[in-house]
Amino acid sequence: MAESPVQLLRAHARHAPWNARGLAAHAAALVDSAGVKPTNASARAVPSARAVRFYVANGLLDRPEGAGTAATYGYRHLLQLLAIKIRQREGQTLDSIKAEMRETTGDALERRVAASLAPALSLQMDASASRAGNPVASWRRVIVAEGVELHVREDSPAADDDTLVSLRDSLRRSLGQ
Repeated sequence: MAESPVQLLRAHARHAPWNARGLAAHAAALVDSAGVKPTNASARAVPSARAVRFYVANGLLDRPEGAGTAATYGYRHLLQLLAIKIRQREGQTLDSIKAEMRETTGDALERRVAASLAPALSLQMDASASRAGNPVASWRRVIVAEGVELHVREDSPAADDDTLVSLRDSLRRSLGQ
């Protein structure tokens, strides 16, 4: 039986607590895999540690436990950060997001984030389940162009030589090389 998006999202709670950089990186991985891109040109697609501190200072994120370099962030902070990025994708301003965050309960926030990220959460679960038997994966590295590499896990269907050559050539054409 497939797990619900909320259950898949809750699995990320085991990675907590984070520092600001760790929280930003974890949220960035989820946002990136979901393809969340803000419609507002001034908003960044993925959060940074600096953005986390800015959101705390402006009341968009709850205050962390501790202060300074000892500050730690938990699962609720992850939900809040993901919700901010999702709402920015929908074109909302930080002021409207701030007002909405004050009115949203934890359960509603979790359900909203899980629903928005459901396809990405399912893909991550499928990938982690396929690697469960082999915790140490080996990777193939293919040089595409100067400064551009393609990394493919050995157990991937795309790791065969013909597919890799095809991918490399396609990427080179896309880069105009």
